[in-house]
Amino acid sequence: MHRNKYGRQYYALVGGGVDEGETPEQALHRELQEEVSMTIANPRLVIIEDAGEYFGTQYIYLCEYIGGEPKLAADSEEAAAHALGQNLYDPMWLPLKDLPNVEFLPPELRDVILKGLENGFPDTPIELKIPA
Repeated sequence: MHRNKYGRQYYALVGGGVDEGETPEQALHRELQEEVSMTIANPRLVIIEDAGEYFGTQYIYLCEYIGGEPKLAADSEEAAAHALGQNLYDPMWLPLKDLPNVEFLPPELRDVILKGLENGFPDTPIELKIPA
């Protein structure tokens, strides 16, 4: 997701909270529909990120792309924020070759993702703690 948050431009993974009664995998499918209108299959948990008190625990999955083109769902919170014009969400494909050269938040996560894609992810999820 390309973000322009009040003038600060960066890229980040699609994501959000786990609703009450929902598993992290169910949240993954819901968030992908809301934020990028995509469907996936075979999610594999590869990283568990401790993103501090504000963002909490983040679950990062490696998935098989099934379909959909990157666009916000019209009824999503992100679309409502985007419509106000200062906290912009731009779902898009980012070629993996470009990932090392863009501002990605958090950069520690980008580095772990790149290493995992290059060398393969271990069988158990990587635990990553982002410094405050």
